[in-house]
Amino acid sequence: MLDAWWPNPPLRDDKRVIIVHKREPLGVRNSMNAGVRLAKGKYIMKSDDHCMFKEGFDEVLKKDLEDHWISVPSRYSLDAEKWERTRGPIEYLCLTYPYIKHRIHGYGLHGAKWLGEHGLEGSYWHLERERKDIKIDDLMMFQGSCYFTTKSHWESIDGLDEENHYVLFGEAIELSLKTWLSGGRVIRNKNTWYAHLHKTKDHKADFKLSRKRKIQSAIYDANYWMNNKWPKQIHDIKWLVDKFGPIDGWPETWDIRGYDYSKWYER
Repeated sequence: MLDAWWPNPPLRDDKRVIIVHKREPLGVRNSMNAGVRLAKGKYIMKSDDHCMFKEGFDEVLKKDLEDHWISVPSRYSLDAEKWERTRGPIEYLCLTYPYIKHRIHGYGLHGAKWLGEHGLEGSYWHLERERKDIKIDDLMMFQGSCYFTTKSHWESIDGLDEENHYVLFGEAIELSLKTWLSGGRVIRNKNTWYAHLHKTKDHKADFKLSRKRKIQSAIYDANYWMNNKWPKQIHDIKWLVDKFGPIDGWPETWDIRGYDYSKWYER
């Protein structure tokens, strides 16, 4: 999916590849939805372009996948110069409580590392250690650089919302919540892995996202999911929190009435 962009030199013709060139930039969400509509196979996989994979990863992911699941291989960091995996695996993320400012992510729903006992920073990896022998494990949330599912599941949850979200914001949150709350499952498959480029001063995004648009998307997400507004959900958000709880940063009782969203715009 070429989003109002054409590579130079042009891509080589390949009968296995369908190339779509859009006249105007419509964003990642539009490209993902359009790409899945064109896909002809049973499975679909999204990957960032700056990733490497263990040999045979696709067969491993297919082996342990049911129709209403999303599967994510173990995630490592990538050293692009040496082309080898480094730090990791980074397996477990939780959903942040949107109405209390997170120490890293701020307000809103985000995927964040679980803290261990007493919230110590050095305890980020406690679940990785405690659950290392569970090769297929539930994930509350995942990081969106790579995931694997069936085309039928994508269609059953209506893909990605293009109308109410900023183009590069909240993809994994939306897919995780839609899957869990509609009766599906999100898993980590530790029998294979991928490595995602670790952002450094030498490797960073060459674009900037609108802070205002990101906050607007975050406010929409919080209102939508915390108030159980998705028509296809059979579980409410409390069901998910109870399933994975206790969760870092979530108060024992949560009340969203009368919340002041102006705080979200503070630096």
